Amino acid sequence: MLLSFGLVLFSLVIGGIVLIGSVTRLQEKELSQRLTITAQTVANLPSVVESISSSPNPAAHIAPLADNIRILNDVAYIVVLDMDRKRLSHPLSERIGTTFNSTDGDPAFAEHMYVSKVRGEAGIGLRSYVPVMNKSREQIGVVVAGGLLPGVGELVRAEKRSIAVTSLLSLIFGIFGSALLARHIKRQMFDLEPHEIARMFRERTAAFQAMHEGVIAIDRNENVTIMNERAKRIFGVKRNVNGLPIREVIPNTRLPEVLHSGQAILGKELNIGGTVIWSNRIPIRENGVPVGAIAIFQDRTDLTRMAEELTGVREFVHALRAQNHEHMNKMHTIAGLLQLGKLTEALDYLFAIAERQEEITRFLQGHFHDDGVAGLLLGKISRGKELGIELTIDKDSRLERFPGLLDRHDFVLLLGNLIENAFDALAESDMALKEIYISIRQDEELLGILIEDNGCGMDEETKARMLERGYSTKSGESRGMGLYLLNEIVAKGNGVLKCDSSIGLGTSIEIVFPMKGGGDGDEQNGKSGAAGGSDRG
Repeated sequence: MLLSFGLVLFSLVIGGIVLIGSVTRLQEKELSQRLTITAQTVANLPSVVESISSSPNPAAHIAPLADNIRILNDVAYIVVLDMDRKRLSHPLSERIGTTFNSTDGDPAFAEHMYVSKVRGEAGIGLRSYVPVMNKSREQIGVVVAGGLLPGVGELVRAEKRSIAVTSLLSLIFGIFGSALLARHIKRQMFDLEPHEIARMFRERTAAFQAMHEGVIAIDRNENVTIMNERAKRIFGVKRNVNGLPIREVIPNTRLPEVLHSGQAILGKELNIGGTVIWSNRIPIRENGVPVGAIAIFQDRTDLTRMAEELTGVREFVHALRAQNHEHMNKMHTIAGLLQLGKLTEALDYLFAIAERQEEITRFLQGHFHDDGVAGLLLGKISRGKELGIELTIDKDSRLERFPGLLDRHDFVLLLGNLIENAFDALAESDMALKEIYISIRQDEELLGILIEDNGCGMDEETKARMLERGYSTKSGESRGMGLYLLNEIVAKGNGVLKCDSSIGLGTSIEIVFPMKGGGDGDEQNGKSGAAGGSDRG
């Protein structure tokens, strides 16, 4: 408020100085005109012309006349000079008859009429010089009319009442306006003082830069307002991008989508340049209206790698447990045959199970180039045998490379959840022969995954809600996440999921991914039979 009032007061002073200067110029112009008219009046009087031309004592006639005209026209002095520069009139009688020695009057004796400015003891004055001409148009003298310009002090004293009233009103309104302006600005700044805002800004900047997560914020015009150093490292940005459009800096942040829809996007995973990023995007609201959006990005590459290792370890443990159970059964069978003395049958049985296990291992290693996926399928086959479920893999299945937007972790999670759901469905089934069929087909454009079981199936409500987070037909705290995570992976890879299920007949789930990370959903549905269908009928 003090700063604002100071500016008002300073502006008032500057305005006063300009106003005084303008009034001084007007006073000078008015005095100049008045002096010139007065000098012309005296110079054109016939009595003055005649006295200078023929009177033996012209001062006796001219001096009283000039003094009367001086008083009538309110000028300081009127001096009439002959061509010898002898004063014929002057307000001071003792100077009549003396010589006029001022050099600024020289042009007047050459028939020039003008006004000059002089500085004397009394202040700054003006002199108007007018030549005196006879009837023959010959110069016979000069009339000099002079006056003092009013000083600043005189002007202020003359207008002191107006100046006082104007200044008082200006100060009152200046103080009142400054208070209103300060109050309005402070309300806009949440009743914070400027030094408090500066401190908060420094603290906020330091906090953003110290965060392990990347932070990006945009305003209502989609321009970047915040991008901390962690975010710059994650996205490979090496320059200051504040004020630039977010679509030019990072095209796929989806922050403009959050800004315009007003809906948060939480827990989404991105893969940018081989970096796995987990992000939350939230709109910034003011009075319920979105005025910006903020995104928090967390680099989860190391975490994902650990999850892959943990997933691999868990599947390896399951596979070992299943193989141990199966191995014990086979060992009991062989031991029984040996005890019965059937050596040939025991040897044939041993060769048969070894050949079958080698065939499965060779098939998985030859058709699935990723060891994690191959190991997962091998473990699920063993677990199926332990549960009394026949798990069959289509002989034409093949996985040579992952789609552009997915990685091993996504596929292990996707296949593991689908097969475990099929195990759960078959556990509730009364079928004598429990089967799971898996087909993975791949070409240059699409990758299709088909998993079928002849379990208990799903009703229409379960099919409609199976991808919802936390929804499950089974009890337990950790239920309802498998298919939700599967749906997240399908969305991440721009895939299409199709489910057919009937109560008592089983479930078929088909997923199609574009190999290059794009593609239209309808087109993918049209090609799904070629990429992921089976020959079972």
